[in-house]
Amino acid sequence: MSEEIKETTVENTEEVVEANDAENAVEEAEVTTLKPQRKQSRRRKIETVEPVESEWKEQVVQIRRVTKVVKGGKKLSFRAIVIVGNKKGQVGMGVAKAAEVIVAIQKAIADGRKNLITVPIYKTTIPHQITGKSGAGYVKLRPASQGTGVIAGGAVRAVLELCGIENILGKSLGSKSPLNAANATLKALKELRTFKDVAKERGISLKQVLG
Repeated sequence: MSEEIKETTVENTEEVVEANDAENAVEEAEVTTLKPQRKQSRRRKIETVEPVESEWKEQVVQIRRVTKVVKGGKKLSFRAIVIVGNKKGQVGMGVAKAAEVIVAIQKAIADGRKNLITVPIYKTTIPHQITGKSGAGYVKLRPASQGTGVIAGGAVRAVLELCGIENILGKSLGSKSPLNAANATLKALKELRTFKDVAKERGISLKQVLG
C-alpha cells in the first residue's frame, strides 16, 4: 500500500509540474505576443501626431541695448520691436524690454497680439492714399496696380507685408527711427476707410463712389 501511495504522489507531483510548466509557457507566449503590439501602437501614435502651424507670423524689426540710470549705477536691458500679423488684414506692433534678448522678443510678441488692428484691403492694395505721423516721422502710402509689389523699406515694409498688402507704394520721411516709422504706418492703416463707409456718409450708392 505504501508503495502505491508513493507512486500516486509522484505521478501527481509530475502532473502538477507539467501543468505549471504549461501555464508558464502560455503566459510567456502571451507576453511575447503582447510586446510587439504595444510597440506598434506607440509607433502609430507618434506617426499620427503632426505639428500645427500657426497663422500668425512675427518679424523682429530692431533689438537695441538700452540703459536706465538708477540709484547706485546703470541698469542694462534689451528693447525689442516686433511686428505681428496674419497676412489677412490684421497686424500689430509690440515693444518690450528685458534683461535677455529672447525674453524681450517673447514679451514683444505677446504685446503685439494685444494691439492688433484690422486693415481694409481693396483687392491687393489700400483703398486710397493716406499719410501717417508719429513723433518726427511721416509715412506716405499710395495704392498701386497689380504686379507692383511692396515698394517700401525697413519697418514700413515689415508692417505692410505682415498685414497682407501685396501692391503698395510707401515712403518714410523725417525721423529714421524704426519705432516711429512702424507707429506712423500703423496709424495710417488704422485711418483707412472703405468705399462702403464713404458711400454711407455721402448718402450715395457704391457704384457712384467707384465711378
